[in-house]
Formats: sequence, structure tokens, C-alpha cells
Amino acid sequence: MESKKNNQSLKIIKPFGPSVVKFNIPDETLQSLNKYVDDIIKDNDKIKKLDHGSDLAGNVNQEFFLETEYMKSIKWAEFLASACKEWLKHEQNKQLQSFQIIKSWIVRQFKHEYNPIHWHSGHISGVGYLKVPNSFGNTYQENKTNNNGKLVLVHGSKNLFSESNYIIKPKVGEFYMFPSYLMHAVYPFYDTDEERRSISFNAKIDENSSTY
Repeated sequence: MESKKNNQSLKIIKPFGPSVVKFNIPDETLQSLNKYVDDIIKDNDKIKKLDHGSDLAGNVNQEFFLETEYMKSIKWAEFLASACKEWLKHEQNKQLQSFQIIKSWIVRQFKHEYNPIHWHSGHISGVGYLKVPNSFGNTYQENKTNNNGKLVLVHGSKNLFSESNYIIKPKVGEFYMFPSYLMHAVYPFYDTDEERRSISFNAKIDENSSTY
């Protein structure tokens, strides 16, 4: 950002720390994903086949892979790649050459469950929200900030003009993309039997992405 005051040029530079991209899942894709999940969870054999819980950090009810053919049918990779392309252009003024999903999965989280701080493989990761409870419950102490059910992104330590975390309250249809090394966690929630349903992915991008 650049501005002028009293004939003095002021330019704010952001040379450190990763950026995060926020965008929306199209309504048609959102509806399709929820129907896909609702159908999958009725099929015990398929749930067992697609189970991904043992390979993920979360202490949650159910985590399972998206099938490759289904991802192709909704053009999931193309949707994510289009956002990544704009991100790379804005941040590095470079053209995205390749985008390859390593895996994409669903997380079904219910009360008392949580996702401890962790990071992902690949170059790019992200999370979007398919269902969110009407309430995540209250804090035990009224004067405390309520982070129940929220996503926290963590980078480094607090410095002057730089926070060490960024807290996101999930909303249906919103999607966040970030570098895969960025540490993150999900807080537990209470006082509801409703589901917090999210979708995540890991992807590799251009061969020289480690230099970005």
C-alpha cells in the first residue's frame, strides 16, 4: 500500500509471512458435496474403504477421502487451481504452470472433538465449510473470547505489527487456501449435536514452488 502525507511518500511493504486466500465455493458445488457426503455416510462399506482418520491429526468422529472420479465430476481441481492461479499472480506476479491434488478429504466434527495443531504435505492446502452448527456453545467464563469451533492459523511468534495467529469463524460456503507448511488447529465446541462439516485438500504446484 502506498500513500502520500505532507509531501512524504509512505509505502507499506509486506516482505515476511505467508498470505491466506479467501473465496467462496459455488452453490452448485456446495450442494453436490453435501449430497455426496450424505450418501457416503449411509454406506458402511464405502466409509471403511475411504476412511482417512488414522492418517490425519484430528481427534474427530469421521474423516474420509473424496473419490477421484467424483472430484473429476465436479471439476474440483480446476476450481482450486483457478484460485491458486490468482493468488500466485498477485503475490509473485507468476503464472501457475501446474496444479496437482495429492488428496482431498471430508472432516465431520461433533461436540468435544478437535483438531490439534499440525501442518500438511505438498505445497498448497486449504479448508472450506459445508455445514456449521447454529451455535458452537458458550465459554465457561463469560469475559473470555469464544473460539469454540474456530480455525486458528499459526505462524512464528508475535512481533511488532505482526500477530502470530489468525482466527477464522467458519461459515458455510467459505474456503481458505494457504501454504501447506502453515500450522493450524481447530478448537472443540459444545452444547450442540449439530455437525461441523469441512473439506480440505493438499496439492503440489509448479516444480520450483519451493522458491516462492
